[in-house]
Amino acid sequence: MNIVIVGFMGTGKTVVAKALAKELKKDYVSMDNVIEKKEGKSISDIFAQKGEPYFRNVEKEVAKELSEKDGLIIDAGGGVVLNEENIKNLKNNGKIICLTATIDVIFERTKRHTHRPLLNVEDPKKKIKELFDFRTPYYKKADHEIDTSKKSIREIVKEIVEVVGSR
Repeated sequence: MNIVIVGFMGTGKTVVAKALAKELKKDYVSMDNVIEKKEGKSISDIFAQKGEPYFRNVEKEVAKELSEKDGLIIDAGGGVVLNEENIKNLKNNGKIICLTATIDVIFERTKRHTHRPLLNVEDPKKKIKELFDFRTPYYKKADHEIDTSKKSIREIVKEIVEVVGSR
């Protein structure tokens, strides 16, 4: 069984997934890294050169490939949940854990990051709220949700282990 970490940008997916993989002695996989390797360019460059629809198609292929493997801790991209097929595939052989946080916390965590193509806009906080509100119903399809706003990485990892077991 895989454990798939989803959630909005800035909720701690990468740091939590890496810590969880270490705790459970399982392999960590970043979907974004797999996509970048497959495409030979950064996520920002893929968005800029080929557009979001192209990126989402590649993301769908990678989600399917990873869902066919076993024993992984998958750090999924923030928008992977937008495609119903991705959710179905990832749940097929895994538990989906959604990390969330308040808009203010997300803004604070992401405001200095220029590698986030969806936030390279005039009012990033407004954009965060728009995207977050739009994506929330999709994130609700996860098997479990954890608000990371006021929790340590250790507390979050412990909660995930309790929810999914240490299989």
